[in-house]
Amino acid sequence: MKIEGLITKGIGGFYYVETPEGLFECKAKGKFRKQKLSPLAGDKVTISVNEASENTIDEIHERKNFLIRPPVANIDILVIVVSTCEPNPNALVIDKMTVLAEKNNIEPVIVITKNDLGSSEELKDIYSKTPYKVFTVSYNNECDIKNLKEYFKGKLVAFTGNSGVGKSTLLNALCPSLNLATADISEKLGRGRHTTRHAEIFPVDDALIIDTAGFSSVDFAAFSVILKEELQYLFPEFDEYIPSCRFTGCAHVCDKGCKVLEKVEDGTISRSRHESYISLYNDAKNIKENYS
Repeated sequence: MKIEGLITKGIGGFYYVETPEGLFECKAKGKFRKQKLSPLAGDKVTISVNEASENTIDEIHERKNFLIRPPVANIDILVIVVSTCEPNPNALVIDKMTVLAEKNNIEPVIVITKNDLGSSEELKDIYSKTPYKVFTVSYNNECDIKNLKEYFKGKLVAFTGNSGVGKSTLLNALCPSLNLATADISEKLGRGRHTTRHAEIFPVDDALIIDTAGFSSVDFAAFSVILKEELQYLFPEFDEYIPSCRFTGCAHVCDKGCKVLEKVEDGTISRSRHESYISLYNDAKNIKENYS
């Protein structure tokens, strides 16, 4: 019997596929190894359910995106969790994550925590000048959590954030039972450090939440090369103004006649975002030189 389903977890060579007929443990067919293609959590697949032998993944459907670390595919939303303080927000880290999300066809969403300990106004002002959705969250406010769940409805959602920003607390507020699942996964990884780190998908109301161990900007960036020519298109608030720059090939750094710089000066584009762009542009120049 062939069934279509979603891989919710892969560990130790076994993949767990949620289907309309239930959850099935499967092995991947050898052809994927020859194709250098590994099934990932989030993959839509066709499986064969066999009574006399192990179930197999026969086909991996086309992906809209995938990440190598954590190993996951078809993410709709990347939630960037940032706190008002303890630790203080780092705009460059946030913007690095939005750029990498844009490159991988993932919608960035910014969630600001610890509003009881510090002001979120500066962060909200910076990102109000972008197309990105920004939420401020108090964990004891049911309306805040409800708004997040409503926005995530029907989506596959992954979370990232520096240690201490409240990512785990946010996940537990969205899904109280997730705390036990996270502890169980960490315990397994602790016992088997040689095993491949895995991601696991959990249903939260009408959304799917990806719980990952140590999902950080460093991991996310390690396998993404962004060249300086493409970086400008990964800051979507630049899009409207790029065609109006005086010179073709404008770098939007210190160029005469640059419309993007004009909009930074008049406050339409956030100066903080543009500073992040310059920093990443300089990094991208070095990457190109190293790859040439």
